[in-house]
Amino acid sequence: MHRPLLYLDVDGPLNPYAARPERRLEGYTTHRMKPEGWLAQHPGVPPERVRPLRVRLNPGHGPALLGLADRYELVWATTWGQEANTYIAPVLGLPALPIVDWPTTFTPGPNGTFWKTRHLVAHADGRPFVWLDDELDDRDREFVVARHDGPALLHRVDPRLGLRTPDFEAAAEFARGL
Repeated sequence: MHRPLLYLDVDGPLNPYAARPERRLEGYTTHRMKPEGWLAQHPGVPPERVRPLRVRLNPGHGPALLGLADRYELVWATTWGQEANTYIAPVLGLPALPIVDWPTTFTPGPNGTFWKTRHLVAHADGRPFVWLDDELDDRDREFVVARHDGPALLHRVDPRLGLRTPDFEAAAEFARGL
């Protein structure tokens, strides 16, 4: 029997990109990165001239996520793709995780759903899942209830704060209820 899936976004849950730049979030460290996805957003600019992307990460999130790994299969559900394993996982102390390959990106979903939603329902293929992302709303929850055969928790994370203890507790509580 397969463990439930825990889909993990980077920007918002792990990298609280919407936090005030002058406010240092407790436990976070700032990293300057030049992933290919970032470089691609600067066509025609030589890589050495592209300013690095500022990414804030909390190394404490790695052990917290690994604490859920006995209950869940952790999966990157981010546009960082494989680069999440290159840039994010080492900072957090995570092993390389499987990734969701997006057949399309940024194309709005049906009925105003987030573009990732339909793809994650297909990827889960009926398996229970938790999805930690900052762009979820009730339309996504309704879509999942109507089209997913298993239990699911779509948990919105505030992109100004990133993952916090209550977010990890919600994922643990969901697993206990299965």
